[in-house]
Amino acid sequence: MQIIRQPRVTVIARQQFMVPPHINWKSDSEVAGEALAEFAGRLCYLSFGEDAGLEGGHKTIPGRTTNQAYLANILNTKHGSVLEHAVWSLLLEGVSRSLTHELIRHRAGMGYSQLSQRYVDESGIGFVLPPEIEEGTAEFEAWREACESSLSAYRTLLAGVTEKVGDEGPATMRKKRARQAARAVLPNSAETKIVVTGNARAWRHFCEMRGAGNADLEIRRLAGAVLRTLQQEAPNLFGDLRFVPSADGIDTIETDYSKV
Repeated sequence: MQIIRQPRVTVIARQQFMVPPHINWKSDSEVAGEALAEFAGRLCYLSFGEDAGLEGGHKTIPGRTTNQAYLANILNTKHGSVLEHAVWSLLLEGVSRSLTHELIRHRAGMGYSQLSQRYVDESGIGFVLPPEIEEGTAEFEAWREACESSLSAYRTLLAGVTEKVGDEGPATMRKKRARQAARAVLPNSAETKIVVTGNARAWRHFCEMRGAGNADLEIRRLAGAVLRTLQQEAPNLFGDLRFVPSADGIDTIETDYSKV
């Protein structure tokens, strides 16, 4: 039986930003999401500079010419709407069904596509070990035995229902009927995979809320993995979020710019 102990977070899509050809302006950030958020913020006040080529009042803001400084001011003033233009798609693997039940409650600014247990044969499925359970303990053995038992029941049900369905109907539908019945015995710790697309504001909200000290440990661990990934992608948008060591061994996440 495969036991999964850590999630995997992979960036699978990021934006391309193109400055309109009639605007003479360029961000000092090469990160599309950061540059786009800055552009959107500057457009609100036409603050691209005197030679930008736009009609109307447009002045640079002294002391805020870099992308880092500009976005820091955005966070400080809680002008969070411009962060919604920056978008990343992440592939999350090695997470449990229990976790995704909580994850998909984040609705605003998020999109989801999750592995289907109706269509996918889970005979070789892995199980995510809850962080609270220590290996080598009686609790671990109880959890392992329960997972092995559910996997054995799944395989038995899959074989039996497949035989019962027989050759009636299209092959895809026959497989789906058997798998959707067999999945009934799989536990919440069954591993799943999910593609999540979110804007920077939504990702910040996820990391802040699910990285809190009172969050479920598995999703807090995922929030940390997501944040580390996004900080590498866009430090000017996520760099203010910081890790704080916790007694349970899984860092919490804090920021001075809460709920931007």
